Amino acid sequence: MFVMKDMGLIRNQQALLSQCHSGCSEVDSLTEAVAGEGFLLGCISCKRREEVSARATVDWHFKPPGEEEFRHIFHYDYPSANILHEDFSNRLEWHGTLNSDIQTGAIYIHNVTFNDTGTYLCEIHRTLFLSQYDEHVSVEKEVELSVVAVANRELTAVIAEIMMYVLIVVLQLWLIVILVYCYKKISAEHEAREARKALKAQAELLESKDNCDGVQLE
Repeated sequence: MFVMKDMGLIRNQQALLSQCHSGCSEVDSLTEAVAGEGFLLGCISCKRREEVSARATVDWHFKPPGEEEFRHIFHYDYPSANILHEDFSNRLEWHGTLNSDIQTGAIYIHNVTFNDTGTYLCEIHRTLFLSQYDEHVSVEKEVELSVVAVANRELTAVIAEIMMYVLIVVLQLWLIVILVYCYKKISAEHEAREARKALKAQAELLESKDNCDGVQLE
């Protein structure tokens, strides 16, 4: 098994699967991988009655485009994980439930190649241990995976980035408006202060002149 290289990608994808541990929620797997990177194939099958003990196994199959038959590539029976096809040798890693009562059957593909494009089939075989008998339940989920050279940006991410730039521009314009307003206000107060000083000086001058005229008349 490879050591996990892209922790950010794994955390983002496993966030969709983490709900299974606290109120199981069946979430569809992502369907686009980038060549040369890792990818998490999601597969969740919630047990409908949590109070019933159970044991499950998981099998993954792969069918390339144009082929009719699936290839059995992976089998998990807690705690044993087995890669069954040479095309995926040393590239598959179990990222599902770490006990025998499996509800999340996700596997991680290391170093994705364009040859990994195709249909993946996840099979969860569960045995419910009931009081009177054992019930066997099988669930199948398909994932259509496409491998691209560069990740396509989601529309929501593009919109969020545009809104961020718009907000930055709006804030800058608002800051300019505030600065102009403050400058005009300070300038007006300065002019008013100078006008008051001039009037006061003029009044003092007139008063001084009146005093001088009074002295001469006497």
